[in-house]
Amino acid sequence: MTAATLTPEPAAQAEASFRACMELALSHYENFPVISRLLPREHERDFAAVYAFCRTADDAADERASKADSLAELGEMHRQVDRCAAGQSVQGPYFPALATVMSRHGVPADLFHRLLDAFERDQRQSRYETWEDLITYCTGSADPVGRIVLLITGHGDRPEIEEMFRLSDCTCTALQLTNFWQDVVRDLLERDRVYIPAEMMSEHGVSESDLRLMIGRGRADASFCDLERALGARTQPLFDEGKRLWPYLHPSVRPAIQLFTAGGESILRAIQRQRYDVIMRRPTLSRMGKAMLAARAWIGLRLGLDVFRNG
Repeated sequence: MTAATLTPEPAAQAEASFRACMELALSHYENFPVISRLLPREHERDFAAVYAFCRTADDAADERASKADSLAELGEMHRQVDRCAAGQSVQGPYFPALATVMSRHGVPADLFHRLLDAFERDQRQSRYETWEDLITYCTGSADPVGRIVLLITGHGDRPEIEEMFRLSDCTCTALQLTNFWQDVVRDLLERDRVYIPAEMMSEHGVSESDLRLMIGRGRADASFCDLERALGARTQPLFDEGKRLWPYLHPSVRPAIQLFTAGGESILRAIQRQRYDVIMRRPTLSRMGKAMLAARAWIGLRLGLDVFRNG
């Protein structure tokens, strides 16, 4: 990892790091902004620090010249996380802020290591045989983020925290799976990855060569559409279970967290509207759709209403 050690004065170092994290969070496009008016000001910088870590790890995994380069950079990130946890000096523009967040909120290093483990797994595994194997990937690639969010938003001392973690895992896994079903073409063509379990492809009579042929002609056949329908049917119950987290959440952060579920479910509905053909066109949430969901969340925040309770 090419990074220089920041200034030795801890407070100045952390402040400069938080500014760098905020700049990164505000400059990158995401389906929904990490920093928005829905998020209480006191949480903005902590969210930005976690986002900067995830963005850096994602780039290390997918934007390097070789798998060896990716693994080397991810390995260095593991070492930096351990230094954060130990209160030692760290390198790079974002890790001083992350160290502050970990210390302030008691976020265990293991959650960040699990994320890095999943990115490393992407360098070694590009196909999944079973649904259960894919879910184990999601427990590393997605679930830790939700747990970190619960801790940095002040839920760590709740007696129900273990149940809150479980419900958060459901939502995060559902979001990760929805992204896979949305990005079948991109994952295969740009990264040579297939996240659809091979056993489900076989059950629906779809081979990888069939998938490549469909991509070549720009449309899916009926068997693939049936497969996408089955994948969505397995994913929606995870969103439904995850919604049981909402009553536990502090009202000031509930709408911001609900918005991610609403966005994920909207993508599943977009897949359904185009009759499960994600090859012909990548399903997305329109600007108007995003604005309507964000406005709904903002109204809920201002009026103290659970505007997403009924879907």
